[in-house]
Amino acid sequence: MTVEYVFSSALIGLREGLEATLVVTILLAYLVKTGRRESLRWVWAGVAAAVVLSVAVGALITYTSATLDWKAQETFGGAMSLVAVAFVTGMIFWMRGTARKISGELRGKLSDAIAIGPLAVVVVAFLSVGREGLETAVFFYATTESAHENLGPLVGFLIGIVLAVALGWAMYRGAVKINLTRFFTVTGVLLVFIAAGVLGYGLHDLQEGGVLPGLDALAFDLSGPMPEDSWYGALLKGIFNYSAQTTKLQGYAWLGYVVVVLTLFLWPARKPAARPATVQGVQQ
Repeated sequence: MTVEYVFSSALIGLREGLEATLVVTILLAYLVKTGRRESLRWVWAGVAAAVVLSVAVGALITYTSATLDWKAQETFGGAMSLVAVAFVTGMIFWMRGTARKISGELRGKLSDAIAIGPLAVVVVAFLSVGREGLETAVFFYATTESAHENLGPLVGFLIGIVLAVALGWAMYRGAVKINLTRFFTVTGVLLVFIAAGVLGYGLHDLQEGGVLPGLDALAFDLSGPMPEDSWYGALLKGIFNYSAQTTKLQGYAWLGYVVVVLTLFLWPARKPAARPATVQGVQQ
């Protein structure tokens, strides 16, 4: 197992897992507080369906890749890496604007769904959790492709998800409180750099697959002073998808992505002053 890939995978698992856990605990807390326990089973049914779909999508992506020849695999892997970057980018911006109001929005949707019927409740839970599950499945595939193994990324994702579930349960029980705005800001900054590395790796795959030009046009070659098989090179590769031989396309894309996305992400949002989004027990 390559431990260098555990951190980045754990961060994704924690981030996605906590989003999904928050959604579930908010829905459950609302039903319990409003005396609608009979609808709990429909929420769990929607959550279970979302998990099954996520696992199925992950298996389908892996199977599809395994049936392709080498060149097609590089193209497919590169395309999926770009999809993963798009998902992660959307995720960090979505939670940046939603952390403060997610509880009220979910309660409103669930209340409307209960008025319609059980199937509507299942759909609300399924859609609320399914997005995180699909993002996790795609990013897991992209991570395993760059790591050329499954065990390290899998262990990282499992660690992150277990931590997310534990935090969600603790918040539900009122044992801990988390400033969601700060949490999602810090993890968002880290994910920008991780996503930039995945972007560079995906573009390199597309270059190797012959879809994009410039495979031999290197921006730099650090194979001597910072080889990928050294402990520090392996650490950078595992966390940020560092490549000792980086093409100009990879380098420009990495730099452009970090500068643009990080600037937009950290740019102060125009909104009225409000207290920090501190959640205690997800029972606001």
